[in-house]
Amino acid sequence: MKARTLQKDKVNIITLGCSKNLVDSEVLSGQLAANAIDVVHENKKLDHNIVVVNTCGFIDKAKEESINTILDQLELKRRGKLDKVFVTGCLSERYRNDLELEMPQVDAWFGTMELPLMLKRFEVDYKAELVGERLLSTPQHYAYLKISEGCNRTCSFCAIPLMRGQHVSKTIEALVAEAEGLVKKGVKEVMLIAQELTYYGLDIYKKRELPRLLHALADVKGLEWIRLHYAYPSKFPLEILDVMRERENICKYLDMPLQHASNNMLKAMKRNITREEMSELIHQIRERVPGICLRTTLIAGFPGETEEDVEELKAFLVEHKFDRVGIFSYSHEENTSAHLLEDNISQEDKELRAQEIMEVQQEISLERNQEKVGKTLKVIVDKREAGRYLGRTEFDSVEVDNEVIINTTKRLKIGDFVMVKITKAFDYDLEGELV
Repeated sequence: MKARTLQKDKVNIITLGCSKNLVDSEVLSGQLAANAIDVVHENKKLDHNIVVVNTCGFIDKAKEESINTILDQLELKRRGKLDKVFVTGCLSERYRNDLELEMPQVDAWFGTMELPLMLKRFEVDYKAELVGERLLSTPQHYAYLKISEGCNRTCSFCAIPLMRGQHVSKTIEALVAEAEGLVKKGVKEVMLIAQELTYYGLDIYKKRELPRLLHALADVKGLEWIRLHYAYPSKFPLEILDVMRERENICKYLDMPLQHASNNMLKAMKRNITREEMSELIHQIRERVPGICLRTTLIAGFPGETEEDVEELKAFLVEHKFDRVGIFSYSHEENTSAHLLEDNISQEDKELRAQEIMEVQQEISLERNQEKVGKTLKVIVDKREAGRYLGRTEFDSVEVDNEVIINTTKRLKIGDFVMVKITKAFDYDLEGELV
């Protein structure tokens, strides 16, 4: 143990949860590296002596995974394989007092906004001049761009404002500078992320400025794809769609979590929108941006959800034929307004409902994919796996959406764009020949 501490520190960062957490880890890495501290992400070699676990506290499964990961690292520390274990992120922000009592072996706990404090533990200072600088943990050709932090919405099921605070936008100038820095590193695609994209600018510019930001980012030379994640449907700023239609490098892709389609559930979830208003919005989106890919996320098993509500949701999916759908089982979160309701649906029933809904979507997804057979699409090459290349179209985001299997004997470069003629469609993937 003593011999280890004589060596230079090497820090391993383990990131759990969403892409927003991943960006936080990348920023921490950038700060440590700039202070001459050796840092790696998800290190498999186990040649590090300090671990930072960046936790997720969003739903029960995520919390369980975070706790198990911390316990695994503490076991390595007990066996003398690690000198220190630090914990940060959403779980730490929300449950720090309880966790400190349960896991006293953790060397220090930090909240979501305590990066300068964490750096003090490494005996270095936060370098303000590094704003926007980070060590990417993604492949070189794509990156996430976090445009704001926190959320002012009051959805009854959601604990994010408890962990991330109120909405704070970054300036357009700072985001353009960050995007330019990413392009210099080889990034060709950025995915705009926030707790809520459409609220962007209200705090600093006193109006919704996502369209202006999109125009500014679309002007960044070398940025070939800009993708929008996590748009809130209520009071959706339709001007976004005009920018998307006008600017070639903004993907015809919109991730808009709706959560449900029954008015009873939307009201109970405090979503500030009705099924009828959502239908009208979807029609307007498709009218303004022909061929757009719509992705949504849903919740199954919210307190009080009936079989009729589930049927209504399934009918809504059939009516609107979303290209991509993700679904969560409801998680009963303390200090949210939904926690006052009785969590009256068993976990088994929540999962059965989620499965039922996804079976409806599976057929829609296959139908949507079959429409692409015979078409030639622009594809970004993401990786080579099991002797074949896998990529994505502009209608697919990383990890959550479809992949394209590219049949070719040619050697392709990861991160390049190629044209692929689609020859086969599966439930969630496509296959094609290199043109």
